[in-house]
Amino acid sequence: MMNLSQDWKHTTNIYEVNVRQYTPEGTFQAFEKEMPRLKNMGVQTLWFMPITPIAQKNKKGSLGSPYAAADYFSVNPEFGSLEDFKRLVKKAHRLGLKVIIDWVANHTGWDHVWTKIHPEFYQKDDHGDFKKASGMDDIIELDYENPQVRKEMIEAMKFWISETDIDGFRCDLASWVTVDFWKEARPEVEKLKPLFWIGEFDELENPEYGKVFDASYSWKWMHKSADFYKHNQPLHELTDLLKQYSQIGDSSMRAWFTSNHDENSWNGTEYEKYGDIALPMAVFSMTWNGIPLLYSGQELPNLKRLEFFEKDTISWTNNYEMADFYRVLLELKSSHPALRGGDPNVTTYLLNTTANDKILAYLRKNGENEVLTVLNFSKQPVDFNIDDDRVSGIFKNVFDGMKRNFNEGRNFSFKVSDYAVFER
Repeated sequence: MMNLSQDWKHTTNIYEVNVRQYTPEGTFQAFEKEMPRLKNMGVQTLWFMPITPIAQKNKKGSLGSPYAAADYFSVNPEFGSLEDFKRLVKKAHRLGLKVIIDWVANHTGWDHVWTKIHPEFYQKDDHGDFKKASGMDDIIELDYENPQVRKEMIEAMKFWISETDIDGFRCDLASWVTVDFWKEARPEVEKLKPLFWIGEFDELENPEYGKVFDASYSWKWMHKSADFYKHNQPLHELTDLLKQYSQIGDSSMRAWFTSNHDENSWNGTEYEKYGDIALPMAVFSMTWNGIPLLYSGQELPNLKRLEFFEKDTISWTNNYEMADFYRVLLELKSSHPALRGGDPNVTTYLLNTTANDKILAYLRKNGENEVLTVLNFSKQPVDFNIDDDRVSGIFKNVFDGMKRNFNEGRNFSFKVSDYAVFER
C-alpha cells in the first residue's frame, strides 16, 4: 500500500508527544511553543498520544489512561479544545512538520458514549457484560463482527482528517483488530487525502498487517535487544533477527526506538534497559532501514519513569544535552539517500569485523551514496578491524566532520558505549 507519491514517508522520523507530561500546563497551547525547538532538532513527524476524552468509569489512577476513550469525536478537555488542536496542526504544517494521532480502535473506556446508545457495538463476556480487554480492566473490547461498528469507526477517523487536517494515524494495538477492518478502513479514509499509517504490531508475527500499513513496530527487536544486554546473550542473536526483518522486504517499513510511553512507564528508561549500549542502540535506530521513533524527553536525556495515570511533568532543563546528538542523526536520516527507509534502491550490508561478537557494523548503499555505522554493543573496550572490502575510500565522520580514508586502514579502538557514523 506504500504510496510513492508521498516520498516523505521514506525519509521521515517520528517524535511521540505525551501532552499530559510535556509541560506543567499539559495542554496543546503549551506544547505549541516547543515545536520550533523540535523542528530545529530535525524532528519531522509529531505523533500525539490519544487526544480524545478519557472515560471516568473504572479509570486508572486519578487522571485515567488516554487509551480509554470516552468519545471518538471530541478532545480531552485536559489538553484544551478542538480549536486549540486545529491551531496546533496548522502551526505544525507551517513549520514543515507532519502530525499523526494515536487511534485506539480495538477498545474504549467503560462509559464511552457508545456503551449507552450502542451497547451492541461491544463484545460480551460469559455473563453478558462488556468484555474487558486482555489484562486491562479499564477498557472494553469492540465487536468488529458488527458492520455498524466498522462504519462508525471509519466515520470517526474521517472526522479528524476533515476537521483538523492531520497527516495520518498511529494505530494502537493494530493487530488486536481484525486485519480486514484496516483493509476496509484505509482506502475509505484516504478518499479525503493520502495518509501515513503506522501500526502497533510486529510484521514478523503479523505479516498480513504489513500489506495495509506503511510501517510497523519492531517489538521482537526491542525485547531481544534488552535481553541481549541484561543477560549477556550472543550478538549473533541480534544479527540473526535483523536478517529476518530484512527478509520482509521494502513494501513496508519498521519503526526502531529505544523508548516510548509504554516502555518508559512500565519497563524503564533506555538507560535502565540498555545501560552501556543505550547510545549505540539509539544510533542504530536512526541509521538502520526503517523509521526512527523518539519519545518525549529523550533529548534531555530523561532519566525517570513517567507516571502513566497521574500528572508527572518531564523535568526539563534548558541545555537539552542530547539534542545535538539527535539532530545530527535525524538530519542525516532525512537527507542522505542511503538512509531512505523502505526503498528497494538501498541495500544494507552487515559487515564482517574481527570482533563480530562485540561490534555491530553495517553499510547502507544507494548508488554511490553510502553510510557506514559502527557500534560497540559490548560492555568493554574493543580494538578491531572491519574485515570487509565493501568499505573503501574516503568517508566523513558525521559527528566531528573529520575525513577518513579506509583504503589506508579499517582499524578502530572503541571504548565502552562508543559509536561512529560515516557518510559519503
